[in-house]
Amino acid sequence: MTNETPAATPPEPAQSDSWQPDVLGEGYQQLTLPLGPDPDGESAVVATLIRHTEPVPQPRGAVLYVHGFTDYFFQKHLAEHFAARGYRFYALDLRKCGRSQRAGQTPHYVSDLALYDEELNRALALIRAETGLPVLLNAHSTGGLVLPLWLDRLERAEGVAAQGVSGLALNSPWFDLQGPKFYRHVGTVAINGLGRVRAMSRMPSAGVSTYGASLHHSASGEWDYNLDWKPLTGYPVHFGWLRAIRQGHARLHRGLDVGVPALILRSKLTTFMRRYGPAADVSDTVLDVRQIQRWSGCLGQRTTIVPIEGARHDVFLSSAPVRKHAFAELDAWLDWLHGHGSSATAG
Repeated sequence: MTNETPAATPPEPAQSDSWQPDVLGEGYQQLTLPLGPDPDGESAVVATLIRHTEPVPQPRGAVLYVHGFTDYFFQKHLAEHFAARGYRFYALDLRKCGRSQRAGQTPHYVSDLALYDEELNRALALIRAETGLPVLLNAHSTGGLVLPLWLDRLERAEGVAAQGVSGLALNSPWFDLQGPKFYRHVGTVAINGLGRVRAMSRMPSAGVSTYGASLHHSASGEWDYNLDWKPLTGYPVHFGWLRAIRQGHARLHRGLDVGVPALILRSKLTTFMRRYGPAADVSDTVLDVRQIQRWSGCLGQRTTIVPIEGARHDVFLSSAPVRKHAFAELDAWLDWLHGHGSSATAG
C-alpha cells in the first residue's frame, strides 16, 4: 500500500451495541473496532472508539479526535469543552495505540500511514450514522499528519463534503522532521533505505523525558494518565515507522486538498532540551514550530494559523491561562466555521 492510494468509500458502520464502560470513568464509553490481520505481520489489530456520553442539547456537530505518537485519548477537559460548545465528542485510539494495544504488538508501529484509513473510515461512518451531524476532525502532533493525508485521499476518491466532514482543527501537527537540515536530506535517504531492509530496527535514543516530565504529575506536571500507554521517555522509534512518516511528509509538501477549512494551533516558541526545566512549560520541546508555520499552506484549503504564547507541544495541556487562550481561539474559529457552513448551505 502507498500513500497515493485513494481512500475507499467508508463502509457501513458496525453496530454500536458493544459499547462498554471506558477507563476514563463515568460519562465515557468505548467500542472496539476489529480490523483483522495486521498488514505488518503482527497479531490481529483493533482500533478503539471512545465517546463522551453526557447529553448535548441541540448539538451543532460532532467531533472526532485523533492522538499523536506515544499518546492516546485521556484529555477529558477537551471532550467537556467541546460538549459545552454543542458538539458530540468522540476520540479514536488508533491500532496498536493506547486502548488498542495488544500483547506482542509494537506500539504505534505501521509501515504506511494509509493503513489508518480503515479505522478512520469506520469511525467517521459510525459517528455519522449515530448522530446525523457534520463532523469536525481534531488531531494532535502525528495525528495532525495522518488526518490531512487521509482527507486528501477521501477528497480525490469521493469528496470530503460527501462524507459529512465540516472542518479540520490541528494542534501542533507534525509537518516535517525536526532537527538539522542533514536529517531531512541525507538522513531521509538513510531512513528510507533502513526502513525497507531493517524496518523493525530501532533508532538510537537517549530516552529524553523533557516533555513527559512537564506533563505528568509524578514529575512536575499537573496531568494524570497511563504511563504504560504514554511513557515519559516515549516509545522507541523504528525505521519502518519513520520511513512511513517521511513518506507522509513528502506527500504533504507536494500539496494536499483536505476539502475543508482548517485551524492550526501551535506554540509560539520551540525549545529543544535534554532535561526538564522551566522553559519546557512554556514552549514546544518536541517539534519545530517554524516548520509547522512553513508547511501549513500545503493543506490546500482556507487555513487559519494561530501561535499561542506560552503553549506546550500539546497546546491543550498547557498551563491554565494558556489553554484558556487556546480554547478562546478555538471557539472563535468554531463560530466562524459554523457561520461559514450555514452560508455555504444557504448558497
